[in-house]
Amino acid sequence: MNDFFRLSHDGAIAHLEFNRPERMNTMAPAFFPAFRDAVQSLHDGGAARVLVISSTGKHFSAGMALDTFAGDGALLDTGSARARLSFQDGLRRLMGCFDVLDTARLPVLCAIQGGCIGGALDLAAACDVRYCTADAFFCVQEINIGMAADLGVLQRLPKLMPQGMVRELAYTGERLGAARALELGLVNAVLPDADALLAHVMAIARSIAAKSPLAIAGSKLALNHARDHGTAAALQQMTLLQSAIFDTGEMAEAIAAWKDKREAAFEALHPVP
Repeated sequence: MNDFFRLSHDGAIAHLEFNRPERMNTMAPAFFPAFRDAVQSLHDGGAARVLVISSTGKHFSAGMALDTFAGDGALLDTGSARARLSFQDGLRRLMGCFDVLDTARLPVLCAIQGGCIGGALDLAAACDVRYCTADAFFCVQEINIGMAADLGVLQRLPKLMPQGMVRELAYTGERLGAARALELGLVNAVLPDADALLAHVMAIARSIAAKSPLAIAGSKLALNHARDHGTAAALQQMTLLQSAIFDTGEMAEAIAAWKDKREAAFEALHPVP
């Protein structure tokens, strides 16, 4: 248990819900390892086939809690060569708390209402798919407090949106509204309110959870590799990947279920030892 989010399960759907609306769901230092460990546990366990991340209150999250920057002096110290080496290690570990969304073998769907600000946008950008409410907005807040964003948003947003728009957001810190986010491809759909948003995302999660978890995991591996490599290298990776995960029994069950108009019965992925 932690003070930042609830993690629940509905069959093969895992639901991680931020639950500090009175603090705009801000991310204190302890949030990051708790979040990383929760997502990693879903990856390791194998039972969950899709993860939905949502929030409570008016805003999805206002990002890193500002008092973090006035906290541990050692954590933020860059005053010497030794301090800078430690700073680099600490920052890379912090980045890894969102990298886990990318490397998880289950798809991650992000449901965003209200503000998705600063570190929250880093988190959302690392998810597989994003959906939002009509009142949602997105902001690279770090530039407004005198720093470059450093938890992945500058690396991931250019693969989700046009380069020029990403640079405008990164340089100005201005808000990107829901309608424009949909137009640019940052989100897949805009829903009228938080209830409609969660219902929509859960329906998609149920559709994903009904598919072969082996095929879904393989598809995510292939898509991630293709995103980060050229076509020739990605096709070569696909030949190796498909030879590893091709399962005629899985296909037979999927086809039989489709013909019989029933839900397929797939074995969960094996736990990671």
